[in-house]
Amino acid sequence: MNRKIMQSLRDWKNQSKRKPLLLMGARQVGKTFVLKQFGQSEYKNTVYVNFENNPRLCQLFEASLSPEIILRSLSIEMNTEIIEGETLIFFDEVQECPNALNSLKYFCENAPNQHILAAGSLLGVKLAHTKGFPVGKVQFLTLFPLSFLEFLEALHEDRLKDFFEEIHRPEPLPPNLHEKLLGHFKEYLFVGGMPEAVATYIDSRDLLKVRAVQEAILNAYSLDFAKHAPKEQIMKINQVWGSIPNQLAKENKKFIYSVLREGARAKEFEVAIQWLMEAGLIHKTSLISTPKTPLSAYADPHAFKVYLVDVGLLGAMSHLSPKTILYENELFQEFRGAITENYIAQELVHCHYPLYYWASEGKAEVDFILEQEGNIFPFEVKSGNSSKKKSLRVYGDHYSPKLLIRTSPMNLRLDGDVLNCPLYLVENLQRLLVNFV
Repeated sequence: MNRKIMQSLRDWKNQSKRKPLLLMGARQVGKTFVLKQFGQSEYKNTVYVNFENNPRLCQLFEASLSPEIILRSLSIEMNTEIIEGETLIFFDEVQECPNALNSLKYFCENAPNQHILAAGSLLGVKLAHTKGFPVGKVQFLTLFPLSFLEFLEALHEDRLKDFFEEIHRPEPLPPNLHEKLLGHFKEYLFVGGMPEAVATYIDSRDLLKVRAVQEAILNAYSLDFAKHAPKEQIMKINQVWGSIPNQLAKENKKFIYSVLREGARAKEFEVAIQWLMEAGLIHKTSLISTPKTPLSAYADPHAFKVYLVDVGLLGAMSHLSPKTILYENELFQEFRGAITENYIAQELVHCHYPLYYWASEGKAEVDFILEQEGNIFPFEVKSGNSSKKKSLRVYGDHYSPKLLIRTSPMNLRLDGDVLNCPLYLVENLQRLLVNFV
């Protein structure tokens, strides 16, 4: 599978002032695969150190954190030559060896020409609770599940992908291509972007096998909660995690603590929600009172929605069958908004948009508020073909933005001051908005 992050990794390699790189991301999004592939394609050789599979290697970091001593020890241990600029050094499951994690500071200061990167499971949780970690001495990248565009490429729809990437004007697509993209979009809603689920779908086209993979991933996450979370938080993390389908199925998708249990309060579950965010398993979107830049200054920390890292996993947690999603039966009509909104959140995060939403004192609510080049755009999600845009109009009357954005299954078009962006095209939104900033 080709991943867009490969270009960011090449950019890192070619920097004149390079820091060690930490690749963040939820478990099983493909971090190890991507970094090994990067090493194979860009370097003469890779020194791969997995501290979970071979904990004995942690001993190499006990005597000294000097890069010179560590490199000599690694070269002897691995029986391989380490050549500056030609060898990639990859510390995997680095959270299992705190000294290796801390050694990155010394590689930055004393061996800046060595190409060294690290990844690990629940690394975000580890770093959040590691005092004195030298954040300024490393560069961070985050890997997410495959986006819809990456999914198209994995399906070997190369010409369709190229066509997708060339769309930069708000003009309707040819109907046959629009329908083909919608068909793949429905597939993506079920399969999602977890690499193993996508690979299973490509190899077998068996959606029941895909669902089995997704359920295995969910089980692995539950085991992570029990193994890695603070004991006093395990039950609360499971409660928050398990409530997400119900939270999103509500007409008002704001996270409500009483869904967890009667009488539950925010202060009881704040740590659990934060843990899931640090693990990369959920995305949080905050309510803003006023859509002004910077949006973060107007966010209400007490009013928010929570989305899963992957729309396919949400379908698995919700026990939605393939027919329910692909053929949009009656059950899907009830849960369509939740699935679609989660997909949109996932795509926006992939495009590096911070997540915010807006609500009026009445019932008007805009699902996402986007900021691009100092301009703020309201972004409403429509899972069906309805062209109603009452909340967008309420927002427009209040704030008079340059453009109102609606995403729906309908074709790309500009209707006055309303841009309809097809659901499958959200990843291309930044290119489209260049026409309006």
